[in-house]
Amino acid sequence: MNVLVIGSGGREHAIAWKLAMSPKVDAVFVAPGNGGTALEKKCENALAGVDPETEAGQMILADFAEKAGVAFSVVGPEAPLAAGIVAAFHRRSLAIVGPDKRAARLEASKAFSKAFMAKYGVRAAASREFAGGGAGFEDALRHVKTHFSQTNQPIVIKADGLAAGKGVVIANYFMEAESCLRSFMKDGVIGDAGRAVVIEDFLRGKEVSVLAAVSVRNGEGVIAPFIPARDHKRRFDNDEGPNTGGMGAIAPVPDFTEAAQADFRSSILEPTLEGLKAENVDYRGFIFFGLMVQDGRCHLLEYNVRLGDPETQAILPLLDSDFADVCAAILNGSLTENRLVWKRGAVCAPVAVADGYPGPYRKGDCVTVNGAAPNGGELSPGVKLFGAGVRLQDGDSFTSGGRALAVSAYAADAESARSAAYRALESVRFEGMGFRKDIGR
Repeated sequence: MNVLVIGSGGREHAIAWKLAMSPKVDAVFVAPGNGGTALEKKCENALAGVDPETEAGQMILADFAEKAGVAFSVVGPEAPLAAGIVAAFHRRSLAIVGPDKRAARLEASKAFSKAFMAKYGVRAAASREFAGGGAGFEDALRHVKTHFSQTNQPIVIKADGLAAGKGVVIANYFMEAESCLRSFMKDGVIGDAGRAVVIEDFLRGKEVSVLAAVSVRNGEGVIAPFIPARDHKRRFDNDEGPNTGGMGAIAPVPDFTEAAQADFRSSILEPTLEGLKAENVDYRGFIFFGLMVQDGRCHLLEYNVRLGDPETQAILPLLDSDFADVCAAILNGSLTENRLVWKRGAVCAPVAVADGYPGPYRKGDCVTVNGAAPNGGELSPGVKLFGAGVRLQDGDSFTSGGRALAVSAYAADAESARSAAYRALESVRFEGMGFRKDIGR
């Protein structure tokens, strides 16, 4: 069978790679893909320049899926899901892995998400929403002023809409909070996404990412969690510097105890499932639970309605099940019968970024592996290079985005995986290349 992966990042490369491993898959089309997917076995980039967030772009993608005989499509990023691509495919009777537009609001609107958590008893930080406009800004400002006058704790400001990973700020002081609110709500530095905000209590602890497969339809269904992972969001070692889209991930997470996992299931996963069934949404796709864990108790920081990046690059190498079968089970409602099987061992996946990231960054630098052009993503047994912000031109790879690539290493234990990842990363070069040296430490 043929399948289609929609997206262009490292997550999409990992999805395409895992699908291509299935003996049941003949070809994986990636729209538009990147320089890594262009070199992947059984994979072919397609439809460059087509915007999956527009109605016209969704029609082009659906036409392609129909003409290419695609058995199902998998949506990587959140924006097309929020824009209703699932309904566009369903109108053409085309199978697609992803939640419908209503369910996608769990990520597309922080206010909607927090209301859902409160309605169905999902444990999360206390919060308040502030609408856009001058009055909303003034109300938000008064709220943070009161907070800092009564407590020495930081406060978290979240843009209500999708902001490509740039919509969350932890403010330690009033002036910092005021600057953030002004830039979001008044100056529009992240567009309409920040005109309204959610302000919530700051939680201390350790972050954990739990990705899961979801098959919920007609008020029935199941959520099947994956092996937990941990992203490292700060740009520099020791969790210093600005937030990024993710500087690397590990899986599994050694300090996420069995007791904490049980607490996650009872306080977050199960009420989320009950909520999805009660809301009668069509959610056949993936979900991401961003957790803060303190003393064995889990609080939900956010939902994402798709697989995480770079967590996917750390988790999928550990999946021993046929990923095409997993996607089919999500779609046909047999996820309960198709138990996920995981390899023993661990993965460490540091990310290499362009000079200047997460601010304005360099582009167009040639990427080499051991001094030569990459001719595929297998660096050594168990070690895989996943392209993200890279493009292929005349057989050579060049940087095109801030997060250029990830090196994902699988080994018998966490320290061996970490050593293998960093040994392999030493063979990758491009001008201005940067990375954290402490992923998985």
